[in-house]
Amino acid sequence: MEEPYLHFWHWWALALLLGGLEMFLPGAAFLWVGGAAALTGLVVFVAPGLAESVQLMLFGALAVVAFLASRRFARPDAPDDGNSTLNRRGEQYLGQWLVLETPLSNGHGRARLGDSSWPVLGDGELPAGTKVKVVGIDGVNLRVATE
Repeated sequence: MEEPYLHFWHWWALALLLGGLEMFLPGAAFLWVGGAAALTGLVVFVAPGLAESVQLMLFGALAVVAFLASRRFARPDAPDDGNSTLNRRGEQYLGQWLVLETPLSNGHGRARLGDSSWPVLGDGELPAGTKVKVVGIDGVNLRVATE
């Protein structure tokens, strides 16, 4: 019987190569197919006399299964629901109640929210310590009212 040309370490080297490609061409497809190559190398390590044609068919089948599994189990991109407030921090505070840190005079004042002090805009004059609700955002200012 002729010794096979492909050995287990060939498959492991292919797995490393595909893993390296994943660093430069992200998308997780190369990583999963590299896993198929590593698994093929493991099978060839356990059964070293496996013919090349069987090895290639095994790798092909594992690569297809791995690729399909990558599409099924890989984390899908988060859907954009249009309601994200990630870069609009002030919108996270809509509806929250605050206590004025400084008096609201001429429509301007400050309120403490968490560990920050925010500029607030409102109607009328209110003394410091008044409880107000965030009803809108105006640039970097929180628009407040005393419902």
